[in-house]
Amino acid sequence: MIKADVVIGLQYGDEGKGKITHDLCREGSYTHVLRFNGGCNAGHTIFHNGTKFVTHHIPSGVFFGIKSIIGSGCVIDPIRLQEEIETIEAGGVDVKSYLLIAKNAHIIRSSHKEEDSQDTAIGTTKRGNGPAYRDKYNRTGLTAEQASEMSNYSWMKPYLVDVYEELHTRDNTYVLCEGAQGFGIDIDWGDYPYVTSSHCTTAGALLNAIPPQAINRVWGVAKAYETYVGAKDFQGDDPLLEDLQRIGQEFGATTGRKRQTNWINLDFLAKSCKINGV
Repeated sequence: MIKADVVIGLQYGDEGKGKITHDLCREGSYTHVLRFNGGCNAGHTIFHNGTKFVTHHIPSGVFFGIKSIIGSGCVIDPIRLQEEIETIEAGGVDVKSYLLIAKNAHIIRSSHKEEDSQDTAIGTTKRGNGPAYRDKYNRTGLTAEQASEMSNYSWMKPYLVDVYEELHTRDNTYVLCEGAQGFGIDIDWGDYPYVTSSHCTTAGALLNAIPPQAINRVWGVAKAYETYVGAKDFQGDDPLLEDLQRIGQEFGATTGRKRQTNWINLDFLAKSCKINGV
């Protein structure tokens, strides 16, 4: 039997999902932690045993010795992933023993990053995610399984897994699904076109071999004010918002860009909670 909890962002990302996931992992009841969307455009800031870590690809379960899957809904930059593994292991965390990669996750190639670097309209992180997702749906992409046969990416082969077999062929599987970004920049429900290229909702977790009836708890994460990183004009006129940005040290975990800040929108938050089943 499989059971799953989901952690999602109810706003525009940067709500603190990584910290919540990290804290839930302390319970010790999960057999797996699954990152179900996004790629290295996301950044989760975690404090583990007094040390600060910023994860991008790697699920938070590795900090507690839990099998941690980069899911089929993700796109992967192998170069940045390898760097991330080395950085976290240098901090004393065993990543390699617990990391798994869905063999049907798609690869971000150098051409994707080059194309994304030209973006000026949306305000992307320029990490190549959008072009990689486009090629996935255009059926011209490269899966992790295919990439592992190439010399540059062959190091990934030991980590590859069939997510169905990993989750559904054992007893009492309990998965914590760790989302990236937030509802406000979801590809379907966000302020299009100022959105990310993946599904940031609870429904996005289901695309990673999680059956609907398996969903147990949905943890929606929000903060007392909203922040956004991107090209659209988001910040309000209230001068107090500048103080919120400064005191909250609101800078993107991935790019270091200043996060625009605004007061909380309760109507939007209610909509996000209802659609995501929080």
